[in-house]
Amino acid sequence: MAGKKSKKTAAPTKSPKRVTVAKRTATGKPPAARKQVATATRKTGSRSPKTGRPSPATARARGTAQRPGVVLLVGTRKGAFLLRSDAARRKWTVHGPHFLGCIVHHMVLDPRDGKTLLVACRTGHLGPTVYRSTNFGKSWAEAENPPAFPKAAPGQMGEAVDHVFWLTPGSTSEKDVWYGGTSPQGLFRSSDGGRTWSGVSGFNDHPDKLKWTGGAQDMTPDGGKLHSVLVDPRDPNHLYLGMSSGGCFESVDRGASWTRLNKGCDRVMPVADADDGHDPHCIRIHPTNPDRLYMQNHCGIYRIDRPSDTWIRIGKSMPKAIGDIGFPMTLHPRDPDTAWVFPMDGGTVWPRTSLGGKPAVYRTQNGGKTWQRQDTGLPREQAWFTVKRQAMGADASAVVGLYFGTTSGEIWMSRNEGETWSCIASHLPHIYSVEAAQTGA
Repeated sequence: MAGKKSKKTAAPTKSPKRVTVAKRTATGKPPAARKQVATATRKTGSRSPKTGRPSPATARARGTAQRPGVVLLVGTRKGAFLLRSDAARRKWTVHGPHFLGCIVHHMVLDPRDGKTLLVACRTGHLGPTVYRSTNFGKSWAEAENPPAFPKAAPGQMGEAVDHVFWLTPGSTSEKDVWYGGTSPQGLFRSSDGGRTWSGVSGFNDHPDKLKWTGGAQDMTPDGGKLHSVLVDPRDPNHLYLGMSSGGCFESVDRGASWTRLNKGCDRVMPVADADDGHDPHCIRIHPTNPDRLYMQNHCGIYRIDRPSDTWIRIGKSMPKAIGDIGFPMTLHPRDPDTAWVFPMDGGTVWPRTSLGGKPAVYRTQNGGKTWQRQDTGLPREQAWFTVKRQAMGADASAVVGLYFGTTSGEIWMSRNEGETWSCIASHLPHIYSVEAAQTGA
């Protein structure tokens, strides 16, 4: 990368900022009554009649002290932050910023070792790169060869990576493999833990790539993006990816060849080929049922159950006054029928803010047949923020914690699967991404 100076950058030394989350209740019962309910639940071991899963109170009673803590990895317009908490998830410590002043599009913890962090960073005038830490952010090393397209031959126009947008760890069977998606749309792989990167030629060099992406006229405001790089947990050769613009693609040979997977999706651009003109915003694969995928698309919310090749628009069951337009989506880590979205105003001028300034999360517990509004604790009015496609996530606790970050620099969390919400950090820079991971704390 031109202008590179040092391979190591020490993380800034700052005193952690402690943020205490106020206690809330979804029942409205006084403390004594809540205690009686919790005691009764522990005795009966109640389960939800709808889902068969333990109720939140039951799950909380199951050895909270043995559960791991949670860390949130937050990428912003002006650096990266880590928020850490114990299993109770009531007190959060904010660490950072790392890479202050740089755009951090994505920060991911390697689940295969629980300590390696990769950061997709655009370092101002020095350009796009990837940084790596093996000690949870105490120190960082820049990739020796970050994702980059080959230099163009003399007299020819070539592509240049504007920013690395998405990072995905490979299969558990491929210890050091990572994938990266860039803007403009490019797919890259690292086989040495993120130290060096090379292009996946089956995609980057495909003769139809320009047709797939739609060309410069179809790009998002800050450039087309390859995102949602998904690895089937059963088979490291089986990959999915999404592109804005371009659509959803599938490979069964580790990226050597690709098939478009857009049937059933509405199109942004009215073009002749029904497989063209698509714009998925976020695609998720369920970890326990990898045959089920969900998509938040520019045109709505979709689900597909493989081996079907056709997406179903499950967003049509959202309330008509709300619609099914948005950017992020996150899934329950164990229940394939449960997913959450954050709808935004999809009017004719695409305001891309919470509808009417009244933000809300919507949850389905039956694969998209019905949706429930979850806004208790969120601002009731005049909250005109956006939640971007990477800025919503879930942890894997017994009672799942949900998190989203806003363009106004706030992080909101729910300790009870969306029933109530609290703000755990504010006054951060414009938030691009939020990833939740379990720690040994």
